[in-house]
Amino acid sequence: MSRSPSSPAFWRSPLRGPWFTSVLGLVLLVGITVLFVTGLVSYAAYNPDLSPVNDKTPDKGILGFYLFAWPTDPHWLYRLTQGVHVTLGITLIPVLLAKLWSVIPRLFALPPARSLAHALERVSLLLLVGGALFEFVTGVLNVQLDYVFPGSFYRLHFYGAWVFFAAFVVHALLKTPAALRNLRQLKDGEGELTAPRPDPPTVSRRGALWFVGGGSLLLFATTAGRSFDGPLRRTALLAPHGGAEPGTGPNGFQINKTAAYAGIDPAETGEEAWRLVVTGRTGTVRLSRADLLQLPLHSSALPIACVEGWSTSDQWWRGVRLRDLAALVGYGQHDDLPDVFVESLQRHGSFRKAALRANQVADPRSLLALYVNGEELSPDHGHPARIIVPAAPGVLNTKWVARLTFGDL
Repeated sequence: MSRSPSSPAFWRSPLRGPWFTSVLGLVLLVGITVLFVTGLVSYAAYNPDLSPVNDKTPDKGILGFYLFAWPTDPHWLYRLTQGVHVTLGITLIPVLLAKLWSVIPRLFALPPARSLAHALERVSLLLLVGGALFEFVTGVLNVQLDYVFPGSFYRLHFYGAWVFFAAFVVHALLKTPAALRNLRQLKDGEGELTAPRPDPPTVSRRGALWFVGGGSLLLFATTAGRSFDGPLRRTALLAPHGGAEPGTGPNGFQINKTAAYAGIDPAETGEEAWRLVVTGRTGTVRLSRADLLQLPLHSSALPIACVEGWSTSDQWWRGVRLRDLAALVGYGQHDDLPDVFVESLQRHGSFRKAALRANQVADPRSLLALYVNGEELSPDHGHPARIIVPAAPGVLNTKWVARLTFGDL
């Protein structure tokens, strides 16, 4: 007579047990909490209250409680927080898979609910497993630039994170005390996860943990380099932007969208055709590149850091300060500077339009950049002009800028 998955005898692995599961669970307790916090920080970095420009997530309600004006200091802030978020998420994948494998008998246990507390645990477990798979899968697909899921990644990941973390908190409150007791025992005793008639072991539980840890270490070593400068960048074999630089010379650093992908027509960006339209309190001015070069030029050493977790080293940008452009349309040095709405020439891809907060406009390092590392911007880096702002996500450093509107959005 064949056994069913609901029978404890169906599961024969000698590795499953409360101690093994508890070790994995406590690692995830710390790791997922860090992921959630850095995820909230990453979302706040977009200044999503500048809706519907930067954020099209509807009806956030109280879920938007943490939002604040994203700072510009330190200039590497987003590079750090998003690098931690993506690298840690990838590093935890072997731990998550091992944890799901270790508790899979519980998904088939009968009866479905023995008490109210048990029913709550089962519901939280289903939401936890589904939410974890959804968040990790969509996160990895976003890192690899494979947008095969329906709708916006930002919206799906945002709501998915809240569902997942709510289930995670409930599950942690129910299970953490038992996990700590199991951990203090330093070995597995009897429990619902322990196989009643286990197969002969081929590896110890500690050996299995070393195997999981080795997998995480391998993923860390082949991912983390995207957030560092120098030789470490060449170790990021699994990162789409972490290996070889796209070309050489002053413009030879990472890009996300090429001019061709964005649908930029070279005729639009030529010296004769391109004009920057700046609108504000006193009206509108139109500036050619030659006009911009007649304004005071300033330099800033800033990185580019993207939501996929990759970042560049500091590049030397040179151009016109955003606050000086605001002054051209009626905002004096002693005025409270406004937010700015930025529009690009790009036709394809997200963030063809973006907005920056007043504190970002006011920062003297925030530029409409015309040069990088001593040379004109290449077409792929946003020629004839792009935004560069300290600590801002890469997509807010808009390329191929066509229009700046200062004031109420």
